[in-house]
Amino acid sequence: MPRLERDAPLPHEMQGHWVAVDDPSAYLMVEGGHITCFGHAVEYDYKEIDQVDGALTVSLMINNEAEEDTFARANITGFVLTPQGEFCVYNVKFVTQFVRLEPEQT
Repeated sequence: MPRLERDAPLPHEMQGHWVAVDDPSAYLMVEGGHITCFGHAVEYDYKEIDQVDGALTVSLMINNEAEEDTFARANITGFVLTPQGEFCVYNVKFVTQFVRLEPEQT
């Protein structure tokens, strides 16, 4: 997996505004390499993008090894877009499925 710096955009398929399936008040916004989730900007240093069994995955990481556990508990750390079109965001404590917010809903 190539390492991409923070300013590199996430995959085109993940760009845009999303809402959580189980809580429409929870949103995710992906604009280039900038991510806002649950009302907070996600601070990360780099990302790795891969395809695994047809799923598009993004892993978010930091450069400070001593802070990795804290980062993994306080931030989203990954995205998965399944071949069936399900889009999930996760960290070590949770996983949430999001659906694209239609333009007329913004």
